Amino acid sequence: MWFYYFNVGLTYVTIGIASAVFFFFVVKKPVLGRFWGAVIVGLIGSFLGGLIDQIFSNVIKFLSDFNSVNVFAALATSLLMIWLLSKASYPR
Repeated sequence: MWFYYFNVGLTYVTIGIASAVFFFFVVKKPVLGRFWGAVIVGLIGSFLGGLIDQIFSNVIKFLSDFNSVNVFAALATSLLMIWLLSKASYPR
């Protein structure tokens, strides 16, 4: 049983660190605390997302298969496209 919780925790840590690396090195946005601040916030956000998933699991399961369409994939892609459009439309 401990192996299951270890895998879940390791997954959340990996997601948190990967999102911090992506945000800090790829997107290159300024973050309070630089890279380590981004790692801490990424870890907190990852574990908070897991907690929200546990609390609202029925709602998330419903939205991931709403009329046989994954709403999260469509929402994430549309937000990404809007973000890319906003980056392309404002000259620096």
